[in-house]
Amino acid sequence: MAMAASGSLLSALPLLLLSALLLRKGAAQILPVQGQNLVTDDIFVVEGEMATISCRVRNNDDSVIQLLNPNRQTIYFRDVRPLKDGRFQLVNFSDNELRVSLSNVSLSDEGRYVCQLYTDPPQEAYANITVLVPPGTPILDQPEDMVSEGNETELTCTAMGSKPAASIRWLKGDEELQGESVMEQTYDHMFTVTSRLSLTVTREDDGVPVICIVDHPAVKDLQAQIVLEVQYKPEVKIIVEFPEGLTREGENLELTCRAKGKPEPQQINWVKLDDDVPPNAVITGTDLLIENLNKSYNGTYRCVAANSVGESYDDYILYVYDALTTTSLPTTTSTILPEIVQEATPSSDPAAHDSRAGEGVPQKMDHAVVGGVVAVVVFAMLCLLIVLGRYFARHKGTYFTHEAKGADDAADADTAIINAEGGHNNSDEKKEYYI
Repeated sequence: MAMAASGSLLSALPLLLLSALLLRKGAAQILPVQGQNLVTDDIFVVEGEMATISCRVRNNDDSVIQLLNPNRQTIYFRDVRPLKDGRFQLVNFSDNELRVSLSNVSLSDEGRYVCQLYTDPPQEAYANITVLVPPGTPILDQPEDMVSEGNETELTCTAMGSKPAASIRWLKGDEELQGESVMEQTYDHMFTVTSRLSLTVTREDDGVPVICIVDHPAVKDLQAQIVLEVQYKPEVKIIVEFPEGLTREGENLELTCRAKGKPEPQQINWVKLDDDVPPNAVITGTDLLIENLNKSYNGTYRCVAANSVGESYDDYILYVYDALTTTSLPTTTSTILPEIVQEATPSSDPAAHDSRAGEGVPQKMDHAVVGGVVAVVVFAMLCLLIVLGRYFARHKGTYFTHEAKGADDAADADTAIINAEGGHNNSDEKKEYYI
């Protein structure tokens, strides 16, 4: 009975205080005061942290301010706290403000709080407290640890127990990707969000991080990461170790096969297409050495590397050139065509000596030079004959001599000359020249 009486007295305390104030100030004080304005703010607070509720009055005339909880129970009446909840603490009380803090906020504290000003009629302003619950650490899952290139994998990222629901983004390296999200609400009004990302991987994706980023107003920089492990077939490349230039008869050829894959290639083999490897070829691991080359060794040599994903290969096409000779060309050759003689000497550019197919047609340098010189000489002689023929054709003609026309009837030569047409009178005008 005593406890019930004390409870009733406690709940009636705000009314008793209000009555005392009214009796002291007089009935005239309950008339509304022009210009009074009661304001407050909505509050967003993370669960477990502190919220501050502020009831502010502009142009107050000593009217009473009180704060009520969502159940309309009085938390503070002026600077007195009737509610037995030690989490509420008075921060500031004045004629223009009643500010109260609430520590260790929980979901049960969420709701609409009332700031009330005792005027006629009473004024009310509402402060909505929204409690934010951050999600737990995101869970990033991949069904398989290792994926083969060209295959598809699915990643799953889950953000559990948040309020409001979180959103999930994906990054692969520096590229942002779009996943498919599903939201589920639990019995305690919390949310679980699951996002799925499907990827078709390539060998370039090996070692690339994929990051699941969770966005939520209660937390920053919440993410999980996984590094892609991609298996791929070997990458094969044949390197010519010797010689640096053309492959010629009598010389040696040394090739190295470089193969890289994931996992590393278990076996590397050398074969010759459409034929057997020469009997004097020596294969040591990834190296192929052929001594004393001759033209019967021409062909395509292939290096094949394999691992658990598959196999790959690279080809080298061998063409053996004639051995270098010391026979010097005629001096007329170097005079007429120095360029051709220069072609006969080996080039210092290694690219010009590659025996691979598609990079040049093999030539027999010595015979080609001699044949070219002969062809040029013959061509020059033909041109000279043509020029001389055209010259003589332009200067050819018929020449006539004017012999004495009376020689047949003359008794002697002197008479014939005298009787000739024109005689000697026109001899200067009838001169003829022969070149």
